[in-house]
Amino acid sequence: MRGEMLIGLSVVCLLAGGCDRENGEERTKRVITLGAYTVPKEVYEHVVFPRFREYWKEKTGQVVEFQASYVGSGSQSRAIAAGFEADVAALSLEWDIIRLEEAGLITTDWRRELPYGGIVSKSLDVIGVRKGNPHNIRDWEDLAKEGVEVLHPNPRTSGGAMWDVLSIYGSALRETEESTGKKDLDYAASRLRRIERNVRTMGKSQRINVTYFEQGIGDAVITYENELKLRQRQGKEYEIVYPRSTIQIENPVAIVDTYVERHGNRDIVEAFATFLWTEEVQRGFAELGFRVPHEKVANEYAWKYPVVDLLFTIDYYGGWPRAAETMFGPEGIWTRVMENLGRPEAGLKDVKR
Repeated sequence: MRGEMLIGLSVVCLLAGGCDRENGEERTKRVITLGAYTVPKEVYEHVVFPRFREYWKEKTGQVVEFQASYVGSGSQSRAIAAGFEADVAALSLEWDIIRLEEAGLITTDWRRELPYGGIVSKSLDVIGVRKGNPHNIRDWEDLAKEGVEVLHPNPRTSGGAMWDVLSIYGSALRETEESTGKKDLDYAASRLRRIERNVRTMGKSQRINVTYFEQGIGDAVITYENELKLRQRQGKEYEIVYPRSTIQIENPVAIVDTYVERHGNRDIVEAFATFLWTEEVQRGFAELGFRVPHEKVANEYAWKYPVVDLLFTIDYYGGWPRAAETMFGPEGIWTRVMENLGRPEAGLKDVKR
């Protein structure tokens, strides 16, 4: 449909004599639609899009137009599954990409076909506090103290929130395993319950939650390291607390094959997706607070990113399908915690896809 529209527009342009021409050649406009989660908006808008436009124009003479949407990762994934025709999905977590695979929209093995398993950026789950750290928050347990108001988004709409919950619970397992040789499931559930009891509000995305924090709501915000580094670059006097144990966040990108075939733009979409792992773009991510998978760039920026003692990944849970069911399913640990706190409306209802 889109291809037919572009052809029609080109014909109208030719008839009207208004086409852009450079060196006597018509410049054909190409369109790429990106469906992304909220947090990397600045990277795409200020780094990726301008640089790819220059690259593609120099290579082909064609003008590239980007149509981009930024909402919470879960909401974006659901929108794409429901018919938002994104050519590329740039989401917070693999679980939201899996939804698109199960919907039959992604038909190729994106983990094998894209560099670094399709992981375009990384981060850590950290705690943001106000200047001077007035509540002396040093680790996860401090978020459970009486009188501390905590912010994290809602896992129903935000992939970032899922990372937050997995980090809180998993860190307790990791710490007890390190100190006693076995995971203390009861202590981990207790930590999660006590922190959730102090959560004042749950926004729809990490970006919205940090905005609440900027407006003076809450004493601490659980969020991506890169989100707080961005705010620091903007002059906000927030401090970043690195817990002793936390989860490494991995942000995937995948081509949405069904929509790409419908739009007839696979050549430029594949070029765009691959472009995300070039050194210049990976440096753009690193400059704006993301950790990156590109080894050379990661080494260049290693000095900016503290090392966490007991770092773990989603593999600690056995991968995303298992983690999602164990934590957020109808009988999941987080779901039961919220029900016990009298907040069942916060639980996920569509984990089983």
